[in-house]
Amino acid sequence: MLGLQNVTKVGIAEMNIVQAPHSIRTSGLGSCVGVVIYDNSAKIAGMVHVMLPESSLARTSTFNSCKYADTGVDHLLETLLLKGARLYQLKAKIAGGAQMFQFTSKSSDMMRIGPRNVEAVKARLEANNIPLIGEDCGGNSGRTIEFYPESGKLMIKTVNKGIRYI
Repeated sequence: MLGLQNVTKVGIAEMNIVQAPHSIRTSGLGSCVGVVIYDNSAKIAGMVHVMLPESSLARTSTFNSCKYADTGVDHLLETLLLKGARLYQLKAKIAGGAQMFQFTSKSSDMMRIGPRNVEAVKARLEANNIPLIGEDCGGNSGRTIEFYPESGKLMIKTVNKGIRYI
């Protein structure tokens, strides 16, 4: 891992862009999904920390596009292209989408936030023709992820399960 001075942090419902040698990290991925879109040849990457599957769930007067999969992925893509990434070079990796709580009711699809977030992110990536080349989703454990544009590797640290790279 690189030194802390080279790590850009992304909070919940936030987005940011980095260029090598910097890395980008988000913590607290439970049912949330961390989406990384990157251009490996330009060594540029962006990350968005998505909380909910669709912006139609918005209940506040101030709208945060990064909070939702349907608007967050598109906002990240637009920002990357403005910063010099090339659409035909873009690839994605995702992690998170855990089912953090068990529900006894089978009819409670609204409570399946993690799986619904993953489905919504994948739908937006597909709609934008961005190949998903790695994922670590589901389960019931929280995650922290860090992406390194220099190597194209995504480090995933899962609670009680250690670290792996994709």
